[in-house]
Amino acid sequence: MPRFERSQAASLADRLRETPRRIVAVFGPRQTGKTTIIRQALLRSGVPFRYIAVDEPDSSTARGFPRTDPFPAAMRDERWLVQCWESAREEAAAGRGFVLALDEIQKIPRWSEVVKGLWDADRFADRPLRVVIAGSSPMTMQHGLNESLAGRFETIPVAQWSFPEIAAAFGFDINRYVFYGGYPGAARHVGTPPEWRDYVRRAIADASVERDVLAMTRVDRPALLTRLFRLACQMSGQMVAYNKMLGQLRDAGNTTTLARYLDLLGRVGLVAGLARYAGPLSDRAASPKLNVLDTSLMTAASGYTFEEATADRTFWGRIVETAVGAHLINTGGIGLRVHYWRDDAHEVDFVIERGPKLAAVEVKTGRDRSSGRGLVAFRRRYEHARTVLVGPGGIPLADFLAQPAGHWVAPE
Repeated sequence: MPRFERSQAASLADRLRETPRRIVAVFGPRQTGKTTIIRQALLRSGVPFRYIAVDEPDSSTARGFPRTDPFPAAMRDERWLVQCWESAREEAAAGRGFVLALDEIQKIPRWSEVVKGLWDADRFADRPLRVVIAGSSPMTMQHGLNESLAGRFETIPVAQWSFPEIAAAFGFDINRYVFYGGYPGAARHVGTPPEWRDYVRRAIADASVERDVLAMTRVDRPALLTRLFRLACQMSGQMVAYNKMLGQLRDAGNTTTLARYLDLLGRVGLVAGLARYAGPLSDRAASPKLNVLDTSLMTAASGYTFEEATADRTFWGRIVETAVGAHLINTGGIGLRVHYWRDDAHEVDFVIERGPKLAAVEVKTGRDRSSGRGLVAFRRRYEHARTVLVGPGGIPLADFLAQPAGHWVAPE
């Protein structure tokens, strides 16, 4: 397979050629290719660089990357970070600029405070040092960026791979993408289903829950959070009241705790709880609609093979709807929100909101003639909204998944 580059690699390379104004944070869930993007961008940029994977003793001898240093990962602390930064400063001053790329930076204690002080000193002295940071723990990165580094960084968001990307890199057709999802590491194992399921469960689901949520924030009832994640994988694409969730989970907790745990799962790229659209303000008191952010989390947990899933039309319909929801959320960007809509006997699968602009999206997988009635009812209520039918009689699923969410609100 030829080497595939996501668009973020070119965007990052462009940033690295510019005069350094802000730290660039490559940010997103686990196993979405952040490290590969950084390495590709460094080589593409043409700017001298030093790449360091903080958790590896000598992380950059492969693929032609220059050697880093002999210090073991256990000795990489604040003092070590300052030494690396000062060395990069010398390189930048001696030439036409320099890039310091720090991967897995969250492994360094107090990293955000140290980076803040070093970066502010560089800006005061007008040093030509560019800095790229990334980490596999989204919650730790969010905290450090939003607290210590507020106003000093820009993000290049990285989400699960889209259908066009997976198709180009791995040759998947639309049905295989819907079933196997958008994690490139998992895509390499689809020929051996047990290995594929194990990869999704261990490298993605378990790692995200245990290392990114439970290890990084206070969770008083970890077993409840884990069961909630499993329930969301089973019921993705469905509206489920919080009280019903508690019943399903056999727990005497409260709905506030569940809402918080659902938010935590969303922040690490696993599950979204969509709110009901009710005009300018969403109705968060209503039952959330559960939607995993990659269909592999749903299908790997189901026990279905690809052939069994495509044969079960009810289950397949839920997977397709989940794929559409995940795509809208993952490609939404800043200022765009995704909801669902329900009013009496009518409902719409997804509502895309960006400022005053609205688009209602209905997903159709069979010959159900009632599938367009929700769109009609929504348009009567919100006359300025655009309506989009995905599937038979509307926009083909592959074509819909080839465009980001914003396109359907205001197509160019």
